[in-house]
Parts: sequence; C-alpha cells; structure tokens
Amino acid sequence: MHIHLLGICGTGMAALAGILKEQGHHVTGSDEHVYPPMSTLLEGLGIPIQNGYRPENLTPAPDLVVVGNVIRRENPEAQAVLAHNLPHLSLPEALNRFLVGDRQSLVVAGTHGKTTTTALIAWLLFALGLDPGFMVGGIAKNFQANYRVGRGRFVVMEGDEYDTAFFDKRPKFVHFTPRAGVLTSIEYDHADIYPDLTRIIQAFETFLGTVPAGGRVLAWGDAPLVREVCGRNHAPISYYGMNSDVAWQATAIHPAQGGMNFTVLKEGTRWGKFFLPMVGEHNVLNALAALAVLAEVGAEPLALKEVLPGFQGIKKRQEVVGEFDGILVMEDFAHHPTAVGVTLAAVRQAYPTRRLVAAFEPRTNTSRRKIFQEPYAAAFKDADLILVREPPDLWKVEPEEQFSSRQLVADLKASGQEAFYFPDTDQLLTGLLQHRRAGDLVLIMSNGDFNHLVRRLCEALGGKNL
Repeated sequence: MHIHLLGICGTGMAALAGILKEQGHHVTGSDEHVYPPMSTLLEGLGIPIQNGYRPENLTPAPDLVVVGNVIRRENPEAQAVLAHNLPHLSLPEALNRFLVGDRQSLVVAGTHGKTTTTALIAWLLFALGLDPGFMVGGIAKNFQANYRVGRGRFVVMEGDEYDTAFFDKRPKFVHFTPRAGVLTSIEYDHADIYPDLTRIIQAFETFLGTVPAGGRVLAWGDAPLVREVCGRNHAPISYYGMNSDVAWQATAIHPAQGGMNFTVLKEGTRWGKFFLPMVGEHNVLNALAALAVLAEVGAEPLALKEVLPGFQGIKKRQEVVGEFDGILVMEDFAHHPTAVGVTLAAVRQAYPTRRLVAAFEPRTNTSRRKIFQEPYAAAFKDADLILVREPPDLWKVEPEEQFSSRQLVADLKASGQEAFYFPDTDQLLTGLLQHRRAGDLVLIMSNGDFNHLVRRLCEALGGKNL
C-alpha cells in the first residue's frame, strides 16, 4: 500500500512513517524546511521526502494520505487531496488503524506527565515479556525511539488533547477506545485552540466517554478538579494519589540515591515497595499510575518491583547532559508553570548542595500569552538564579495578550530572587557564562531546542562533540 504523509517531519508523523515502513508499506511524505534530526531519521529508513507542499507530490496518486495537524486547509497539497477525493486519515486515525488495530489500547491523557507515564507503562509491559506496541511524545531511552510496533496484545498511546486535523477539530485522544485510560491532571493549556478552562474540561470529559463499560480509568484523585470531572462521568474510575481516600496510594515516599523509594497501598493494604530511578514526587505519581494500569491488566507487584528500576526515562525530562568545568547541565521539557515548579522542586531535592540556575524559554502558544504571568512568578521559588529570554515569535500574539519576560524578572526580583532578562538566546548564553560558579547545576527548560542552548553551553564549558 502506498501511503503519503503530509507533515512527515513532525515527531508523531515521523513515528507513523517508521511504523508503516516496518509493516511493509511504501511510504512517502512531504514537509517544509526539512532538516535533522527527523530528516536524517527518515532518510535512514529509506523514506523519500519532498521539501515543500505541491500537488505534484501526489503523483502517482497514493492509496492513502495521512494529514498531520500542522497542515491547514489552504495547504496546496491538502487542497489537491480534497479536489481529487483521495482517501485520507488524520494521524490518530492512522495510528488507531495501523498500530492499534484489533489490539487493546492503554491511553494516557492529562495536562502533565503523559509522556513519562506512557513510557513507564510501555517499559513495564516490555520488561514483563508482553511485547507491547507504543507511541509516545518523546524519545523513550529504553528503546531509543518514540514508537514500537510490537506483537503483544497491548498498545500504549499518549493521548493528546490537541486538535486532530483541519477536517476534524476534536482532540486526538477521541480516536482510541482504551481498555485502560489514565487521567493525570486537568489544567488550562493550549491557549491557541482552547479559549478557556471550560473547553479543556469538555475535552477531557470526551476522553472519559471513550472508555467502554469493560474498561477502567485511573485518575489522579488528589486533584479536586479531576474528582469533579470524573464524578460527572459514567466511566469506571479508580483514583490514585498520595491522600488516603484513593484506591491506589503512594506512601512512605523518600529520596534515594538516583531516585525515589515509595510504598504502594491498594485499598489501604500494602501492595508493594518500589524504587523509581527518577527524582520528584510528581514522578512517583506517574509511576503509581503506571503500576495501577499494569495491575489492571494482570501484572503482579513482585514482578513489577523487579523491572521498574530498569526504566531509563525520557530524553529531555530531567535529563542530565553532563558535567563540564564543574557545572552540571540538565535539560527538561517543562514550560507550563506547574511543570516548571515541580521540576525545580524535584531537582532541588535531588541536588540540595548545588546552586540551582534555571534558564527558561517561554515559547509555547500558551506561555507566550499573559495567562500565566502571575503563576510563573511563583513557579521559580526553588531556583537560586533565574535567566529568562524574550518569548520567540511574540509577534504571533496580540500586543494586549503578550506575556512579558521583563515583568516576570521584575516580579522575581521583587520577591527577593536573583533574576535576569535577555532579549535572545545569544545574550542569555553570555549571561549564563558570566554568572556561573563552580558546583552550579544549570537546568535549561524549554519545549523546543532553545536555539541549541544546551549544546552551545556545554561546548563553551569545554564539552566536545555534543
């Protein structure tokens, strides 16, 4: 089958291309501004990419076109797909057809923790010999990939609340019917497509409605809003959390060398004691959700205890890049103020003797807006020094709605913290080098590449071939 992918260089679309290629399909694709690492990955898979969108890219006519959600209706190639009535699917529809198929899906949704929780479930299934398929929004280090086809009966999916495609504005996660679902949290995000929290809530209510009567949702029970939303839904719910009024409780949590020790109670009875090779109580919650899902599909606690320590994490999630000239460099995807706060708290707990330097780039469609102007000021309380750059592409936001990095720095200074504003990454890097001290831990936070700040900083500190 000849399958053509529009927007093939997106993380999810490139993964789908690899899945389809592995299944024996003839895969082609097109995108704009094709560059590594995705172009290199696809080239290694033997998948030809057309640079730029043109109707002639669809000649000869493919059997199926998959349309990524970055593609707008006015895209010339999309217009040709519609004009010639070519069979087409969205990314999640294609994943459901070609990856999930007649297998059982385990879907992780929520504002925070989706990627780590999805990867944890996939690793636990794999380590127990259950040969899962999966699709996750980051590179799972255990597999050095963000997808796996597998032959087992379970497929683990990261359930994205972002819209599906220009022809389907529903959240991506509505396209799966999960045997088990996870709802990690509900907060406002994605301001470019959701005007307010009410619409976000409606999206997650839709997700809950996709779980069949024989399935189950594991939901974070410590959050009142999650309880409220789940309480209005008819999906079978089991809550997890740290409070005592949940079915799955994490207790006796304390840091250990390289991670966290914790005990799990099921319905108030000790179920098992575990070590997670990640720091932070938020990651204990992610692991607790994953363990509960594994129990839901029949795994036993003793077997899970043996394999959980083998989890290697996700690239760019509290990822230690290395130590250079006495300075430890770490990278994280955190961008929402809640994620920034819990990440800094976890790193502070894990490295209590180091000065914690936070470099932050507010580059998402939400963080470029002033919605979180005040919450960001509280999110950096565990950092000793904060460096913030001007949001990139700020022109995309109406002036009255724009986030102000200058104001954030002023607010941080007013609260007694040391903080600096920079108009761009080049000057922020100069500031990092000027203010560095031996023994620092520099945590770089962005959901993008921050103009290659991690590599540039490490090289400036003496790192080679990064």
